[in-house]
Amino acid sequence: MSRPSLPPPELRPYLEELVRRTSAVCGDRLVSVLAVGSLALGDYRHGRSDVDVTVVVDPALPRADLSALARTLAHPGLPCPAAGLELVVYGTDFAARPSGDAGYLLDLNTGPSLPERAAYDPFEGPDFWYVIDRSVAHQAGLPLYGAPARDVIAAPDRPTVLAALRASVREHADGEGHLADNRVLNGCRATVHCRTGHWFAKRRAGEIVAASEPAFAPLITRALDSFERPRAEAAVLPADEVRAFLAWVAARVEEAAAAAGS
Repeated sequence: MSRPSLPPPELRPYLEELVRRTSAVCGDRLVSVLAVGSLALGDYRHGRSDVDVTVVVDPALPRADLSALARTLAHPGLPCPAAGLELVVYGTDFAARPSGDAGYLLDLNTGPSLPERAAYDPFEGPDFWYVIDRSVAHQAGLPLYGAPARDVIAAPDRPTVLAALRASVREHADGEGHLADNRVLNGCRATVHCRTGHWFAKRRAGEIVAASEPAFAPLITRALDSFERPRAEAAVLPADEVRAFLAWVAARVEEAAAAAGS
């Protein structure tokens, strides 16, 4: 479960400028800027991974300032060297308490491989990805500015995380909008989290599940190999095998939820 103390060198100038621009908009309301997701877990793959960033502010920014932040961080005005930037802004009051809600002030997707999106209404879509991201942030968030992750991001409780995993596996089973290798490796990460209560990098989670579940090892090995490639070169995995694996993952999540009484 080791994680990097610094972002990869190829991202540091970009992240430094992101922090500078965020600070310029937020001023003394900026509490923390955290690298989360693959950066925090040590699983970033250049040319494949997104840059995931969580920003915490106090007090909450008005809509005009949130819009200004989205504009100043948007690609290509700030060229994103990764597949894309996924940045979420929370107020301290929300971030500091466990919650199963999305709860964001701004959800920004931008970059060369992402559809542009700046959302300000946390009720307009599903909550589960934000729950998972905050759980990862609490465990492993990498500070880029300000307060450490555990001081500003509360960990969602286990039943809430398991409900989010249930929803994420269901979405991956549907397959729409997700690479097959990412669907498989997210399933591995969900399985290992159910077993251990900790978040592992996708690659490490894949290795763990492949070693313990020989029937799925060939599929997971192909997903791991594909994960090393750029998105445009990702392997096509057998759809029936991916569905069967994700059905198995869903059963493991249900077992963990039953054990947790949720």
